[in-house]
Amino acid sequence: MYKAKKLGGKGINFGIIAAFATFAAFPFYWMLITTFKETLDLLNTGNNPFIYNLPPTLEHLEMLFFDTLYGKWLFNTAFVGVFVVLITLVLAIPAGYSLARLTGRLGEQLGIGIFLTYLVPPTILFIPLSRVIAELGLQDSLWSLVLVYPSFTVPFCTWLLMGFFRVIPQDIEEAGMIDGLSRMGAFVKIVMPMSIAGILTVVIFTFTLVMQEFVYALTFITAAQRFTVSVGVPTFLVRGDVYFWGSMMAACFIASVPIAILYNFFVDRFIAGFTVGAVKG
Repeated sequence: MYKAKKLGGKGINFGIIAAFATFAAFPFYWMLITTFKETLDLLNTGNNPFIYNLPPTLEHLEMLFFDTLYGKWLFNTAFVGVFVVLITLVLAIPAGYSLARLTGRLGEQLGIGIFLTYLVPPTILFIPLSRVIAELGLQDSLWSLVLVYPSFTVPFCTWLLMGFFRVIPQDIEEAGMIDGLSRMGAFVKIVMPMSIAGILTVVIFTFTLVMQEFVYALTFITAAQRFTVSVGVPTFLVRGDVYFWGSMMAACFIASVPIAILYNFFVDRFIAGFTVGAVKG
């Protein structure tokens, strides 16, 4: 009886996990199968949409890479993402650590105030920011995005890291300082290695935001060769009421797979970073 209950419980758990995994993986399956489907197969409503009714084709990939600037858009997205991640880490790590060690209600209120700035809609901010970009002469330059994106990544990441730094006992730092380390030395040699989960969370979260952002990229960039993926794909693969579904799905699949693999490698640390920051922040 006990074994039957145990097997039944495992079966239920397996069923729930299998259903959730299928639901989560379905968008990737749909993007992949649509990438290699012929247009006639895609548009025929009488066909089964989940299988290949006609032989697979590479025409959508050829269109994506030879009729658009998709490779250039991927490079632009990576270029902006790397610099925004670096700027975010340089600003958010010391800010989060300082707020975490700031005792009293002042530190808590400052942390909440910084987080609230993340909630300001980009559709409101891009108007004054466009003036700043114009004054700096950065119109139609990728550096405009490198300058603007930290305005929403730094506040959230500071709040996230602040919660993470708070769970690291100060006694450990003080023990290191008694052994001869300076405050900076204790931070670099003790706190930073213990905060890898939070830092990885910031890196993945920031890069994902850069890949998804649309409003600023559409506002500040006008030349096609300087588009990011989020703007270039819908601009060139949606022409009036004609949607190039195969090429669009190929573009989305190629751009999302590296992020999915990165999540998979660091999923434990990513979840730890988010849950610790959320609970203790």
